[in-house]
Amino acid sequence: MKIVVTGGAGFIGSTVIKLALKQNYKILNIDSLSYAGNTNNLKCLSNNENYKFKKINILNFKKILEAIEDFKPNYLMHLAACSHVDNSISSPLEFIKVNIEGTFNLLEVSRSLLKKSKLPKNFRFHYVSTDEVYGSLKKNDFFDEDSNINPRNPYSASKASAEHLVKSWGNTYNLPFLISNCSNNYGPFQHPEKLIPKVIINALLNKKIPIYGNGKNIRDWLHVYDHAYCLLQLVKKGKLYESYNIGCNNEITNIALVKKICRILDKKNKNKNSHLDLITFINDRAGHDQRYAINPKKINNLLDWQPDINFQEGLNNTIDWYIGNRHWWKNLI
Repeated sequence: MKIVVTGGAGFIGSTVIKLALKQNYKILNIDSLSYAGNTNNLKCLSNNENYKFKKINILNFKKILEAIEDFKPNYLMHLAACSHVDNSISSPLEFIKVNIEGTFNLLEVSRSLLKKSKLPKNFRFHYVSTDEVYGSLKKNDFFDEDSNINPRNPYSASKASAEHLVKSWGNTYNLPFLISNCSNNYGPFQHPEKLIPKVIINALLNKKIPIYGNGKNIRDWLHVYDHAYCLLQLVKKGKLYESYNIGCNNEITNIALVKKICRILDKKNKNKNSHLDLITFINDRAGHDQRYAINPKKINNLLDWQPDINFQEGLNNTIDWYIGNRHWWKNLI
């Protein structure tokens, strides 16, 4: 089977590609190599005959059309996106263009090629979204596939808009699609702008660790390897025209997570002072959602899927990776 992965040089995309190649898929990676796309994530694949890479911006309709028509994928997994909430608040236009217009281009390319019978009949369009499209949760609630879409920042609004486009192309043009919504990912190769790598790197550099507001915002954490495996299971078993929520029941407040990382680093790096001393509270982010948490029952039942990586183990391994791979992140900060 052939899969196009957009955004395949990014954190999640590169993990999906490496796992997919181990499962004998043929891969075309389409990535514009923005600041979040890193070819070092895929250095190990340079001689793999089942892997192709094209540097294309998904806003370039003509080049996207040519690449997909030439490759003739059975499956398009759309991961390319601007994804950092802070950046969406300061520069919303880029998120509107890439996340909405870019998704529109991919949908139109897929529709056009299917109409002309230039894609396999079993072609599927898989849009990889986020739990943030649902907004902010109350204490005892959980997001499921029937939760109302209620985005509260430019990033989540752009992802929600793209979801509506995907669903409408399915309804209007019979474009075969799936949508998945995941909780916060973590693991090796994540860009230093994200919370977990930022905390680890700042601690290693003995720099202040900034925490928004009181740090009591809650997130559910999913290891990127578990997410990638689940996405590839959906390639095989996902039902068309449906959405799937992927989460791990690893809820933790931001401040508790940061303290956990600092205590792990205290054991690994015998500094005179505790890394906890580096924590500093800063003004809260605009529109900061209080809590995200996913009910993964549907995907647990469909795929018989459970995460393999225990959160404590995954966090330990992630910290070890950043300690041992300074050469990867030192030029990104």
